[in-house]
Amino acid sequence: MSSRRELLKLLALSPVLAGASSFAFAANKVKNSESLTQIITRKIPSTGELLPSIGMGSYQTFNIPEGSQQKDNLIQVLQAFFENGGKLIDSSPMYGRSELMLGELIAELKPSPQLFAASKVWTYGKQEGLAAIQETMQRMRVQPMDLMQVHNLRDWEIQLSTLNEMKQKKQLRYTGITTSRISQYEDFEKIMRSQPLDFVQLNYNMKVRDAENRLLPLAKDKGIAVIVNMPYEKGRLFQLVKGKALPEWANEIDCQSWGQFFLKFIISHPAVTCAIPATSKVHHMKDNMQALKGRLPDTKMRQKMLQHFESL
Repeated sequence: MSSRRELLKLLALSPVLAGASSFAFAANKVKNSESLTQIITRKIPSTGELLPSIGMGSYQTFNIPEGSQQKDNLIQVLQAFFENGGKLIDSSPMYGRSELMLGELIAELKPSPQLFAASKVWTYGKQEGLAAIQETMQRMRVQPMDLMQVHNLRDWEIQLSTLNEMKQKKQLRYTGITTSRISQYEDFEKIMRSQPLDFVQLNYNMKVRDAENRLLPLAKDKGIAVIVNMPYEKGRLFQLVKGKALPEWANEIDCQSWGQFFLKFIISHPAVTCAIPATSKVHHMKDNMQALKGRLPDTKMRQKMLQHFESL
């Protein structure tokens, strides 16, 4: 096949890429059966470093007591995550023992996986923030941290200043802010406009799309990476489609489950870098990670997906 025909075929499969050339869609570089073996990645705009577009959250799922019998299961969850191309894991001291368990369990994996460790500072005051960040690095057994974020904007001016100082000293690699509250979007936008940020983390899914109005376009314009939390709206999306069959045309974007359907809608947005679903079940993790492969929806397909979802 000629190079011209190859290019035309690529563009036919990847209209999102054609309309957003600044983003690196690894899955769009391949075609047909090859697309099912490639990993969809995005560039972190501030550096160009590539991240797989499906990561992992750890809220509640890794907050287990010492000596819990769930440890063996969670090691298998982590293995499934890394074996299927995952890299970014997000946590927080707000999540109880999650940071501690992640550090302990990841240390048991052989060979050592390629981890992009993300967590948050969630306290008040400069010294308290510094102490909390050090505790996070000790619990997660990572230094320097890949990404530290100000959790839900708590004491953001002081904590973000601390994160920037630590970044300059190479004690962490990237800085950011997070929210999962639409009520914080106005303040969130002001910070995005006024502060140097590598990442923002926000809530976005097929049911809650408020971030599309201002935050996602702003992140794209300013070159800020976007991590999406609550991609399943705390499981509510699955309740809305319970008992409903996946549409046959979902095969056109290589979706075999509603989970993949929901995730591909998110990561096909040209501003989104990574979505971070959380699960404590191995088969759910494997299903989530399949959204890292195959074709992505273009703008027309995204509208079709949305219209179908809203009709259920």
